[in-house]
Amino acid sequence: MPPKKRARPNATTMKMVGQMVAAARVAKNLTQKQLGELVNLDAETIASIEQGRRALMPNVAELMDLHLGLPGILTVAAHGMPSVDGPPPWAEEYLRLEDGAIALSWFDNQVVPGLLQTENYARAVITCRVPAHPEAEIESLTALRVARKVILRRETPPTLSFVIWEAVLRDRIGGDEVHAEQLRHLRECTDLPDLSLQVMPLGRTSHAGLDGPFTLLEAQDHQLHGYTESQRGSQLVSAPDEVSILARKYAMLRTQALNTEQTRGLLDRLLGET
Repeated sequence: MPPKKRARPNATTMKMVGQMVAAARVAKNLTQKQLGELVNLDAETIASIEQGRRALMPNVAELMDLHLGLPGILTVAAHGMPSVDGPPPWAEEYLRLEDGAIALSWFDNQVVPGLLQTENYARAVITCRVPAHPEAEIESLTALRVARKVILRRETPPTLSFVIWEAVLRDRIGGDEVHAEQLRHLRECTDLPDLSLQVMPLGRTSHAGLDGPFTLLEAQDHQLHGYTESQRGSQLVSAPDEVSILARKYAMLRTQALNTEQTRGLLDRLLGET
């Protein structure tokens, strides 16, 4: 039996809620861009919500109710959407873009980036979630994460760049064996021709990534996108000015991190300590 997928809102309900958002926005004489600025989303994301292509997340619904003068209507709708099987709606668009990307740049300061995780490490990370996932869902989510790694072995793989904070490599998520296996895998990845791995060392006096992890992605049409995750959800960023900010952060991170040769040396030393 195939693993159960995560639940996502029903498409018909998403369209209906999107129409509610559009009607309330027009009543307030706001453009999609103006509403997006009020709730920290770009105009493209607002358009996707209004057209029913993207689910309205509860935290965004709360902000919309506030700025559109609604008595909690959108918040109730966002919490009450019926579900069908499918991947998380806020991640669908990013995963589609990631699968066909020609270039990816990824900074992480909490865990090893998903595309570089071993199966055991991925399972350990997902198991750490609070509140805990049911066991069946842990296995399903682990399988989905591991399946994404196929892009590393494509006939024409994307150009990949990763910057990881050193603390991530020193944490022993999953225990000593999982930790050692993950370090060995990262060391092997440094030999891939289209992959660059750099470590942001401990003890720095300046750090361009203190706002948290993010990903930059170049799609096949050369459109640039940014992707960020937080405790309350995820956001795909396509507005050029917002993507530019992330690109500048990433450029600075690469200058502050160890170079690729120094990173290989650090991984070798850490492996010698395991």
